[in-house]
Amino acid sequence: MPSQNNSLPPDNGDFRQSITWRIFRIMAEFVDGFQFLAGFKKTVSIFGSHALKSDSPYYQQAYQLGKLLGKAGFTVITGGGPGIMEAVNKGALEAGTNSVGLNIYLPPPQGERKNPYLNKSLSFHYFFTRKVMFTFSAQAYVFFPGGYGTLDEFTEMLGLIQTKKIKRIPIILIGKDFWLPFIDWIKNDILKQNLIEPEDINLFLIVDTAEEAYEIIRRTPERHESLD
Repeated sequence: MPSQNNSLPPDNGDFRQSITWRIFRIMAEFVDGFQFLAGFKKTVSIFGSHALKSDSPYYQQAYQLGKLLGKAGFTVITGGGPGIMEAVNKGALEAGTNSVGLNIYLPPPQGERKNPYLNKSLSFHYFFTRKVMFTFSAQAYVFFPGGYGTLDEFTEMLGLIQTKKIKRIPIILIGKDFWLPFIDWIKNDILKQNLIEPEDINLFLIVDTAEEAYEIIRRTPERHESLD
């Protein structure tokens, strides 16, 4: 009787579901992402909700910030979708700068949501590889109001700086009415229970306007190093 090789995985009919295939796909996304971003200088990563429409004051502030950064020669990077991302990319494109989108493939019926104001874009299958790209060599992180995704990205950037995985750079929150209740919860619950250190409260700044955010970014030295 011929011997059986029990080390072989069962054939499920789709090689793309194998762990090996997924690992290579993840590696490819990292390689493509770092290569894509390596040519951009003075980059600013900007986050915010896809759901905010053009009549929202936050949309208008995002558009203004994209325009201010673009006129000053910054590369603007967003998630490439609608809402805040669209507003920022629109302002940057009109200012003649690199308007970059790091898009994500979502399950149907959502699919790939790409706004029309990108002159450079790259799409990702995995959220975590995409988030690393937002972190890579950014000169500042700017957060407009948003939902779970925005809050996830905000707290991850805080964690990376808190643990010194990346150097400290400005984390700017735009919209005091939206962000202050969340920050009060951090101060009144997380800090009081000694779950973070008092100095961790100083890892971010809260402003109300695009102009205030731009002034902070303008004074920040350009960052050249990659992730540790």
